[in-house]
Amino acid sequence: MTLWNGSYPFYPSANACFPFDTTRAVIITVFLSTLATFIIILPGIRGRGRLFWFLRLVMGLFVGAVVLTIQFTRDWETGWVQANTSYKSFSRAVVNVDIRLHIGLEGVNITLKGNPVNQINETINYNEYFSWSFGSNYDRSYSEGLEKGLPSPILYVAEKFTSQSPCAMHRQYRISGHYASATLWLAFCTWLISILLFSMSILLHGGYMLLLTATLILFSLIFFFTVRNTPKCPIQFGPVSLKTDYGESFWLTLVTGLLCLLLGLAVIILNSMEPEKLKLIFNLDKRKEAEEVWDKPCLLAERSCSVQDVLMVPPDELFEVTATHL
Repeated sequence: MTLWNGSYPFYPSANACFPFDTTRAVIITVFLSTLATFIIILPGIRGRGRLFWFLRLVMGLFVGAVVLTIQFTRDWETGWVQANTSYKSFSRAVVNVDIRLHIGLEGVNITLKGNPVNQINETINYNEYFSWSFGSNYDRSYSEGLEKGLPSPILYVAEKFTSQSPCAMHRQYRISGHYASATLWLAFCTWLISILLFSMSILLHGGYMLLLTATLILFSLIFFFTVRNTPKCPIQFGPVSLKTDYGESFWLTLVTGLLCLLLGLAVIILNSMEPEKLKLIFNLDKRKEAEEVWDKPCLLAERSCSVQDVLMVPPDELFEVTATHL
């Protein structure tokens, strides 16, 4: 085997990294477009109901967007290490690199970036994803990486998650990811049902569905938590090791689950103790709105006030009038 321009011929050039996740961008764009559409009609809502309606809209879209987005994120568990390590097989060249590991529900993402990026006449900037979701074969993806001649640090980390590895991390993460994903899809369905119930003014059952949504979200965290606390093989690079911890998606899911829990409990408690306030929040207390209308004075001298407006009075203010002919 011979060198060609200072590198082995079977190693490809570094993969170009796309600047953002397209799936996440599409989901966020859809929900932001929905929010913008409803904000346009916001001025048509009168009185204090405008603020309550806007808060319900924002919180509802936030929960739905988070539950749907975290299905496809790759930062449920993250780790980073800077190390001096060999770059390629059959080579004694040592490079200084940042190695990052991102674990999601459907696979693992490994990035390798040099310090500096250009070393040993090459651009060291790799981003490789290995999936274990349904319809994907992790071991086949790893074998394809071997055939392409990926850098040794990436192959070393990816090997820890293969089904043939003695670490047995592949089975743990794959099963926990599938269960967590399934519960999150159920949570998304219950969120849709709660939105439908609230729009139909069935407030108590809507609160129950929010509690069920919170329960499913928290169960997905428990599934991932169990695999996170099982013994793992060390990922060692000389004197340093790559250690992982909970990522942004995990904490965002926890916040969303607690938010749904608090909102569901608030609806149920208000429905049993202060039903009038709950109706006011959901713009169902028509009597309050009528009182606000009758509190406004109306004079015949004003052009915007008609005789019909003056003659219409609340039912509790009606009294008998006796008229006599002169």
